[in-house]
Amino acid sequence: MARSVERVAIVGLGLIGSSIARAVKDRLPGVMVTGHDASADVRDQARTLGLCDHIADAADAAVAGADLVILAVPVGRMADAAAAIAPGLKAEAIISDVGSSKTSVAEALAKALPDHAVIPAHPVAGTENSGPAAGFASLFDGRWCIVTPGADAPPDAVVALTTFWEALGARVDVMDAAHHDLVLAVTSHLPHLIAYTIVGTASELEEVTESEVIKYSAGGFRDFTRIAASDPVMWRDVFLANKDAVLATLQRFNEDLTVLQQAIRRGDGAKLEEWFTRTRAIRRSIIAQGQDDAAPDFGRRH
Repeated sequence: MARSVERVAIVGLGLIGSSIARAVKDRLPGVMVTGHDASADVRDQARTLGLCDHIADAADAAVAGADLVILAVPVGRMADAAAAIAPGLKAEAIISDVGSSKTSVAEALAKALPDHAVIPAHPVAGTENSGPAAGFASLFDGRWCIVTPGADAPPDAVVALTTFWEALGARVDVMDAAHHDLVLAVTSHLPHLIAYTIVGTASELEEVTESEVIKYSAGGFRDFTRIAASDPVMWRDVFLANKDAVLATLQRFNEDLTVLQQAIRRGDGAKLEEWFTRTRAIRRSIIAQGQDDAAPDFGRRH
């Protein structure tokens, strides 16, 4: 018999947590949503916004009676969040999360909650904004949610979690946690690391160029600043949690960067054109799969 999800508890009411709450109320009106955040100020904002049916001041109270508990906290706080909710969980509750690193999260949650069904997940969606007011119900529409169940995860619980995310508009894929971490190191973590580096370097050059770096920001630099504006605490934890995969990917990136450096130094235009042609094809594939907008200037309004 399939598990039903009639009560959802969300711990952490930032961009992702608040978007889940909004999406549940919009797409699953019969499901009761409770919430909690470690910050009293965020809890007050969530109450004002009407994000949940009930906002609890304690994590264990928020999860009492919940069929599905989603931890929407930085990956570095997963263990503490799991320990906080443990006293309030019912035996058959499904515990999941939204973190960008899965191996470390799976280990932390399994250790803290050994008697519960722990099924990590990662909705690959977001913006550079944070906080409960930044969320919106359509955040997950057409985006991927990667579910990474362990070998001992109850099949009916995996189905229930998958069905939940599909109801919120996401497309669901299931994969091994270690493979997820390698894929995301390439598609998300390394781009953020590069963005933080480029914007940081520009900040140091800002004094030298007398504010011209900011004044004459072209589209490329502007888009890097959007990524570099992401939540610093969340990304600090992601890089530390997914250290091995990030370092392996960074090593490959450095090797490829050296190839391009040599091509520029040697005046090897054919090599540069071949490389850029291949990467443009990747961009077109992303658009073809509906993961971005083909409109001029990325669909920005002016």
